[in-house]
Parts: sequence; C-alpha cells; structure tokens
Amino acid sequence: MDTYLDPRMPEPEACVQRYMLEKWASVRPDKVFAMFPDGTTWTYAETRRTAIRTANALRRLGVRQGERVMAWLPNSADCLRLWFGLNYLGAAFVPLNLAYRGNLLAHALGLSEARLGVVHADLHLRLGETDRKALKEIVVLGGEGMPVDGLTVHQSDALDCADETPPPLERAIMPWDLQSIIFTSGTTGPSKGVMSSYLHLYNMAVSAPFLDGDDRYMINLPMFHSGGVMPVTAMLIHGGSIAMVDAFNTEQFWPTVRRMGITTSILLGVMGGFLLKRPPDPNDRNHTLRTCTYVPLNDTAPQFHARFGTDIHTHFNMTEISMPLVSEANPGTLGSAGKPRAGVDVRIVDGNDCEVPVGAVGELVVRTDCPWAMSHGYAGNAEATAAAWRNGWFHTGDGFRRDEVGNFFFVDRLKDAIRRRGENISSFEVESEVFEHPAIREVAVIGVKSEIAEDEVMAVVALKDGTGFDPAELIAFLRPRMAHFMIPRYVRVVETLPRTPTSKIEKAKLRGEGITVDTWDRDRAGIVVKREKIGQGRA
Repeated sequence: MDTYLDPRMPEPEACVQRYMLEKWASVRPDKVFAMFPDGTTWTYAETRRTAIRTANALRRLGVRQGERVMAWLPNSADCLRLWFGLNYLGAAFVPLNLAYRGNLLAHALGLSEARLGVVHADLHLRLGETDRKALKEIVVLGGEGMPVDGLTVHQSDALDCADETPPPLERAIMPWDLQSIIFTSGTTGPSKGVMSSYLHLYNMAVSAPFLDGDDRYMINLPMFHSGGVMPVTAMLIHGGSIAMVDAFNTEQFWPTVRRMGITTSILLGVMGGFLLKRPPDPNDRNHTLRTCTYVPLNDTAPQFHARFGTDIHTHFNMTEISMPLVSEANPGTLGSAGKPRAGVDVRIVDGNDCEVPVGAVGELVVRTDCPWAMSHGYAGNAEATAAAWRNGWFHTGDGFRRDEVGNFFFVDRLKDAIRRRGENISSFEVESEVFEHPAIREVAVIGVKSEIAEDEVMAVVALKDGTGFDPAELIAFLRPRMAHFMIPRYVRVVETLPRTPTSKIEKAKLRGEGITVDTWDRDRAGIVVKREKIGQGRA
C-alpha cells in the first residue's frame, strides 16, 4: 500500500526529530542548540554528531527501530543524548519519574515493555527491589554500576561510540511513528503511559505562537514530563536553543536567566508566586526573559508582568493532548485558560456527552482536524484508551465553563486526582501504599487546599481494632515505598470512613470537612520530605 500524507500534516522533515536535527545541522551548524549547568554547550552540528554516536552505541546493544527503551535519568546532557540517539534510530524514548520505586516502578516498567534501560547510578539499585518485568539489561551512567541479580549491567562506556556514520533505517521514520511514552498520573487506577507520535509532540510544541528561532527556552521541568520534552521540541522546530537546568530554584532563577541568556520559560503558578515573594530589586527588569507560559493564570500573573516586564501567556494542556487552549499576551481575564487554537475542536459536555450552555460547568472534550495530532492511546491499556476516546472525542476528565466571548475556565478536576506543586498524584496509588501499613483498616486519600497553591495530600485513615498508631511512623513507613511528592502532609484518624448507600467512600464529604482540628500536620511536626538529588550522592 502506498503511503500518503494528509494535507494538514507537516512533512516528516518538519516534525520528525532525526530529520529536523539534520536540517538545522546543515543550515546553522555553529549555532548553539543546548546549554548545560556546568557551562558545556552543544552546537547543532555537535548535537547531530552526539546523537549519531549515541545511536550507534545503542545499535551495538541491540536496539532496533520501533523498540522502546527505558530512561531513568535526571535532566542532563546524558538524558538529552539518549533521547536524541533513540529517536535518531527510530526507537522510542520512555523516561521514568526519578521518584518511582516499588510497585509504581514495576507498573511503569511493565507498560514500557522495555528490554533495555539507561539508568543513573543513584537509581539502579532500586531495580533489585522490584519486579523488573521485561527488563534484561541496563546501562549505568553517572557512576559505577553495581551488580543487580537477574540483570546484565553495563558501565557507562557501553553508550560511548566514535562512529559518526548515520545508522541506516529499516524504513523512513514517519510523523505517526511512536516517539515517546510519557507517564501521567492515574485517577481511579494506576498511572498510565501516554503514547506520543512525533506529530503529537510537534503539535503540542508548535502551538505557542510567540516562539521563534531567536528564543532560548529554559528547561526547568523534568524530561519525564511533557513540560520537559515539549520545549526542547519547540526549539528544534524553530531552530532555537535550550538552557537545561537541574530544577526550578527561586534563588537562582533570575541569575540563571541572565547568565544563560534565557528568553522564555514555563512557570507553574506556584513558581511565579515564589519569585514574587523575593524582595524587590533594582535589577528586576534587567534580564532577557521576554515571555513565559504561566499556568494557571491566577492573580499573581499580572503582578509578575508588572514587576518583571515579561509578557505572560497561558494555556491548558495534558500529556495526552496538544495544547488546545492558548491565550494572547498578558490576557486580562484572570482564571482563563485561553481560547481554542486553530486545528482543534473543543466542547464542554455533560455526563451524556451533550454540550452544555455558556456558563454551565461540564467536562472538556477535545479533538483535532489532523490525524495523530494527539496521543494515540495508553500503553498496554486498551480499556482506558477506549474510555477516554468515547464518541470520537478525548475526554479530559476536567471540569470547565466558558463565557460569552469564548474564554475557557478550568473549574475543578472531575477525576479523583491531586495536583501538588506541579505533580499530578493518583489518590489510588497513595492509598495502595498507605493501606499496606499494618495498623490501617481503610484509607481515603484526598487533596486539600495548600496555603501556597494547588493541593496538599491528606490521608484519612481508620485503624484496626486495638492497634496503636503514630502518624510520624506512617511517614517513615512510606518514604522508601513511594515518590516524595506523594507522601501525605496531613493524616487524620477517624473511626470509620463515610460511605454512600452503595458502599463507596464519600470523598466529597471528606474534602468538604478539609483540615480538621484533629488533623496531624507533618510540617508542624518538623518532618521534612524532599526530592532526592540524583547525581549528587547515592540514594
């Protein structure tokens, strides 16, 4: 059968990573594409050579076009070269959250179907503590690889190769081919692996109309999030550049912007709030940050624009979709997530998928006019894929309303999920681990309003008869079992959880009660739970 491109679809040279990299390495070989915290830079020509060498090393390890390879690395040159090397081969990049461990790690590995993983030295011993599914080999970067029973462990030199001959392809890489699998939080079940084509990521990245080839994008979100891979792709589309940083840091944000010449960045609302809390400085407008994507568009957004002079844009996006709602610069309607961009249809519907009137709250559903412009499903989960795509529309699970002039407003999550400091958290997954504590009979995990922004995690527990219980001990129990951002801040003990007549836990009632006088707060107890610094000492 002949292969045809839809007229609404860009040519492979415009959206497939290998071909985009080849183009810019030819057109502007000496332009800096990537800057790293240690001062290292890659030009486009160097980036191409690095991708080819890494691709050839991966071929020696048996990686073939279409294969999925797990990546478990912090933001770094290693992570970038692995991603580019894999995509140069036409293989799929499957990055995992650095906080994964235990059952959550095993679940992600199973969905990845990865035979090979590339893992940081501070993380690789966790693989010995879990079911590794299909994983047979790992390459360890950032330190010495120690033996792990049942795994072939390669040292870092396995990913080194001097061969700069472009590896052959079994066939041309097409826009609809699998480019990555990015894991997103589960809601009523475990986390899901979102399958993204090259065209999906292209549509997500090209949807910001204010970007061009003169931009340098700060990569301050992890590469295992769409907010990390999307800006890199945007700069590759436009022929711009990136500045990779370890993570968002309030104290170092503006010094980093000035030192690296950064022109644009993503700022989650909590990030902007932290920056505004810094004392005013005469140099507040002495910087290169022309634009930023500010999500959500809360009351700190105009304050940020007024103080720092940076133009504010906002949008609504999910890993599964491709930024269907975008705003103009410095939108005046606070709370808005923007308006539909060209190429997408959006509706707000009721439980029967019937469109609701202007001003009414319903679920946002989305579709695009171009094939493959959104995720083509959840890895290993056909049931969840079918449920999300019912009636030909992707169902976001998020409550929205719209006004008379077409602004869309996020109202609340219809899903049973929690968002804490930029991380989506599955209450189901937290409950599964809390329930393993020997004193707990039943548990409900909810989000309660944070005093900063978004949510904090609360575990409401009922205890087994005759058992003693110390909330601090529960935190200690959970630390080695789950990601740091999932560990509850609040613990409330009740005699029994409220239930509906059909025996479902009434989480709405618990959320309504919120933080009660008998709720234990680990912050007040002086217990600090922080992100592990990977690459700066063994975990």
